[in-house]
Amino acid sequence: MRRRLAAAVALMMLAACSPPPEPQRAPSGESPFVYVENTDIVTEWDPSRSYSNEIIAFQNVYETLTYWNPVTKKSAPRLATSWRSSADGRTWTFQLRSGVTFHTGRTMDAQAVKASIERTIKAKTGASYIWDAVSSIRVDGPLTVTFALKYPVPLDLVASAGYAAYIYDTKAAPDLTKWFQQGRDAGSGPYKVSRWNKGKEDELTLTAYDAYWGGWERPHYNTIKFRVVPDPERAYRMLQRGEASFVDRLDAELFQRAQAAPGLRTSDRPSFTTALLLFNTAQGPLKDIRVRKAVQRAIPYEALVKALGTSVAPASGVIPEGLLGHVQNRTPKQDLETATRLLRQAGYGPGGRPLRLTMTYAEGEADWQVLARRLRSALRPLNVTLRSRVMRWNEQWDLGKKRGQDIFAMYWWPDYADGYSYFGQVFHSADPPVFNLSYLNDQQLDAMLDTVPELTVTDRLAAQRVYERATDRVLEQRAAAAVPWVVKSRRALVGGVQGYDDNPAYPNVVFVYDLKPSG
Repeated sequence: MRRRLAAAVALMMLAACSPPPEPQRAPSGESPFVYVENTDIVTEWDPSRSYSNEIIAFQNVYETLTYWNPVTKKSAPRLATSWRSSADGRTWTFQLRSGVTFHTGRTMDAQAVKASIERTIKAKTGASYIWDAVSSIRVDGPLTVTFALKYPVPLDLVASAGYAAYIYDTKAAPDLTKWFQQGRDAGSGPYKVSRWNKGKEDELTLTAYDAYWGGWERPHYNTIKFRVVPDPERAYRMLQRGEASFVDRLDAELFQRAQAAPGLRTSDRPSFTTALLLFNTAQGPLKDIRVRKAVQRAIPYEALVKALGTSVAPASGVIPEGLLGHVQNRTPKQDLETATRLLRQAGYGPGGRPLRLTMTYAEGEADWQVLARRLRSALRPLNVTLRSRVMRWNEQWDLGKKRGQDIFAMYWWPDYADGYSYFGQVFHSADPPVFNLSYLNDQQLDAMLDTVPELTVTDRLAAQRVYERATDRVLEQRAAAAVPWVVKSRRALVGGVQGYDDNPAYPNVVFVYDLKPSG
């Protein structure tokens, strides 16, 4: 589970403004903003490598050149105040905001931007692929940086990514990798890391950065606390008692209770987050495509969506609606007759050898519990036993990278508001695997996917056709996965909090600086 975002209205209003000549000290003495999550917050401290749940904290600590505005569906200013591209889309120049400093005290300038992105490119991990088109980065002045590209891409959109687009102080320490892993940050955002309790419920605390370029004149939260509470019922009770400010996702029953509860507010929006069941194509019984197809067809898709109520919507294809690459009329349906036939062909099924499968999913995910229970019931008459293994996310991911399960259940959202990562990161060949946890090694699919980034700029209709072929390849020809539903972002927060909005490009993120505290 790669573990939605308030629109930075105040940020955009300040885009053309100069920072105050004297930094305003952050407010003190208020209650903290308490964000309750069901699983580990930080999996990776290095902003060049970060590619998981810590996005909810990092987007408050680090900043990117641009920001994706869900209203205009375009890039908006963040650390860059303006940008322009050449006619052929292969040269991009960004003008940077003046007066910005990192939490280390050093100045954010063009050289720092160049150093950040070059270091991230060099890391060659996580979402660093977003910069693959970049051939060179040139400093044209203290606040002007130019990118030369090997092929055209929408670099203003790339620069808004939720991962691998962070600008940070590369001079924070001689051994930056080791320095980060101690729970430190080198961002320029409104909050800085104060305390990290790895593996504990009160895992992470952020406090306000007094010298933040946006200033602290109006009321803001001074502290953000991230707490790990796998039990959704307990998380909801914490919200009711005022011990929590925000719970990021509620099942249908809890959401209905929150809607009627005095003192609480709810948010219900479509998302770009899809549920994925990744089948182990490399080893074990699911190495046989007949078995993969059988399990894929045994899933009770309609019953699952009905059971989960209005918290999810049926999926169609791999990429959700609202992004390039979405394929209509590909909503999967259960077909037990075909599943039985395929299992018998593989030597399993009723009257054949018994088949045992293990599925892993992250603790605290009530939706996965429903899926596990219903899929187990659907498979049992087919002589298939499904064992569910509920794990902390970090442990599940570590096991997945060792190919230690038959089915890996996780949520996926885009690295930026584009469909490529659903395929390029999840189904493109990768050794060792990071998020290609179906371990699919398909050179034909790889060749298709490698054409998409440029086509997205030069010929979007052609890019759509590639996505359609890739969807068929993954779901039908290779049966590497199943996509049972698309999540609806259903949050609950303390009623007095003002300024929250949801942005599907930054899943589960609350930009706390943009909020007005309750009370």
